[in-house]
Amino acid sequence: MSEEATRNIGILLFPDVEELDAIGPWEVLAFWTRTFPDDGWRVFCLSADGAPVTCAKGLTVQAHHSMADAPPLDVLLHPGGQGTRPLLRDERHLEWVRSQRRAAPLMTSVCTGSLVYAAAGLLAGRPATTHWGSLDLLAELDPTIDVRADDRFVDDGDVVTSAGVSAGIDMALHLVARLASAERAREVRRGIQYDPRPPV
Repeated sequence: MSEEATRNIGILLFPDVEELDAIGPWEVLAFWTRTFPDDGWRVFCLSADGAPVTCAKGLTVQAHHSMADAPPLDVLLHPGGQGTRPLLRDERHLEWVRSQRRAAPLMTSVCTGSLVYAAAGLLAGRPATTHWGSLDLLAELDPTIDVRADDRFVDDGDVVTSAGVSAGIDMALHLVARLASAERAREVRRGIQYDPRPPV
């Protein structure tokens, strides 16, 4: 697959991002794209300046690109976490998100990443979800949103939002099924041995 033909999935990193919001989907999408390169996709992480980011619980993660030098995205994945709260008032970040909406065919979020999308005006009149603890805030940010409190993820065509933290893994597997095939998603799920059986 030529470099030009490869399509790009970017996972955004920012200070106090919730670790599993970003790393859960990374595991799914990286396993897929590295194990099945002929599918024509790659995934990378980006941060505002390309520098390492310290996540919510202290894990430091190195981005592959800055926002400025990242290849054009076909899919943006915006994680959540406490670090989203300042972003709701960060007009520079919100405008970057809007610019991605204009350029990227598919916008996705995990957990409270959807709050940023709501603040940027991307979810007006659309169904969406977020972490259970932020459902009210999602509705407050934009009362026109059809808040789906019970959904693990919501696929509304060019925007996909997921519920909290581990729901990003389910959403990422859904993306594999959507961008490749259901059979490929099953192969990835088996490959990462994802078969939730909560002990309590």
